[in-house]
Formats: sequence, structure tokens, C-alpha cells
Amino acid sequence: MIIDQISLDDIRIFAVVAEQGSFTSAAELLKVSRSHISRRVSALEKQTGLTLLQRTTRTLKLTDSGKRLVAQCHSAIQKIEYALVDAINDNDNLKGSIRVNSVGGYLGEVYVASLVSEFMKLHPEVSVELDFSSHRVDLINDEFDVAFRMGKLEDSGFVARQLCMIEMCTLASPNYLTGKPVIKHPKELQMHCCLTGSVAHWRYLHHQTNESYSVSIDGTLRCKNGQVLISGALNGLGIIRVPRVYCQNAIDEGKLVEVFTEWHIPSVEFSLLYHKDKHQAKRLAAFIEFTKAYFLNT
Repeated sequence: MIIDQISLDDIRIFAVVAEQGSFTSAAELLKVSRSHISRRVSALEKQTGLTLLQRTTRTLKLTDSGKRLVAQCHSAIQKIEYALVDAINDNDNLKGSIRVNSVGGYLGEVYVASLVSEFMKLHPEVSVELDFSSHRVDLINDEFDVAFRMGKLEDSGFVARQLCMIEMCTLASPNYLTGKPVIKHPKELQMHCCLTGSVAHWRYLHHQTNESYSVSIDGTLRCKNGQVLISGALNGLGIIRVPRVYCQNAIDEGKLVEVFTEWHIPSVEFSLLYHKDKHQAKRLAAFIEFTKAYFLNT
């Protein structure tokens, strides 16, 4: 006997027959034919090698094997019912846990962390596990509910909701640029010290002609943390390519200046990634809607 091949529906039908005391009553309750009930019980007996019911034209009686099986069935079916009720309640109520993965740096540690805090204040029965990782996670294998990502996302089978566009800029400190020729073209970056993060292929567009040019950068300092790159630039170590929002204060104060006047970096998408799920948990649906509104109003 192969347990995996036994139909759970057949066991459920047998349990209903035992409870009702007749094939006819079970058929009426399950809204199927009496012959269907009889075939399914016979199939279960054949697969298990057990006689579960003693049948006569007038009576239906459980055998000892049938009694043992039905006793266990009722307990198991009751547990399944409890589990279903618990799962439905968990799905329908604004409580439970949400696992969030996000890029780090300013976007994660300020924007995402702030919106998570605001959401939790509104919904105190929701707990959030917030993870900052630079690698691209698999939402299913890594068991995350949502992820915040920068850049164009490949079709991953998930929903990607663009939250905003991140303006990028190429910066250096005045101390670094002092005494050096004015940089007029992206290709000239290869003659300078550059500090790189996860992207070492820098693409630019010309403001007027819309000409595109890409340059590969071999960074003298390589680090995936934006604050480390900004600190290096402020200390005169070289040129950085970072989101403007990371260092707007340093730009306003003149501590960092734009390297180019005629070239710019295309803005980068910042998106929320989550599962395609028709029966999304209420807490997760609320978090997604809150996130979209948060960025719309920021």
C-alpha cells in the first residue's frame, strides 16, 4: 500500500458515511450520487486492504478497522478545520509578522526604516523583520514578503511597483578637483581616482544631444555602502556616483560639487517588489498601500 496514493477526499467521504450511518444520507449531505459514495468507499478499502464497512441491504456497520480509522479521521479533520479557521483569521486581521528586505544606505536606513516605524505605530499588532542586504533576494526561497529595490527589475514573476525615481549624480570634493583639468567627457573618468559601489559601469546621457556613453570604472576604493563612498569623496579620495538624496546637505554646503555640466546619469527606479497573491494577508496589503501613499506624499 502506498499512502501517498490514497485520496484524502475518499477518507473524508468514508468519515461522513460513518457519521451519517448510510450511503444515502452521506450522498445527500455531500450533494453527490449514492453510487459515487459507494465507489469511493470501495476504492479506499481496496487501496488500504481493509474492510471498513459491513454492508447488508438494510444495515451498514463499521468493522473494528473502520472504527479505528474513523476515530482518527474525526480528530484529524477537526485539527484541519481549526487550522483553516486560524489561517483565515490570520489572513483577515491586521496582525502578525511581515518580513521586509531592502537596499541599505540612506534609502533603506532613513526612508524605509521611517515608513516601517510609521506603519507599526498605526498597527501595533503587526511586527516587522527588516533586513538590509545588497544581494538580490529570492522572495520565496528567502521567505521575504516584500523587497525594496533600486534599478530596472527583470521580469521575476513578482509584482514590481515603482515608488519614485532616484536622481543620480557624479560628485567630488573641491579639494580633489583643484589643480586638475576640467572633466568634460565621461571617458576622462578613467584618468581619475573613482570610488565605486555595486555599479562599476557608469552610463551617461548628454543634456542637449541625448548621446549615450558608458564607461567602465576600476575603483580605487570599492564599497557597497554609499556613506563610505561619500566619506571618501569628502576626504578628497576621488569621484563618486551616488543618489543625490544621499548627500544633498554636502552639495548645498559646497563640500561636494558636480563633476559634469553637460552630462547626466539617467534617474534610477526605486520599487517595491512583492508576490502575486489573490489572497494576500490583510497586514501585507495594508503595508503595500501604506508604502505607496508614503512615497507619493514624500
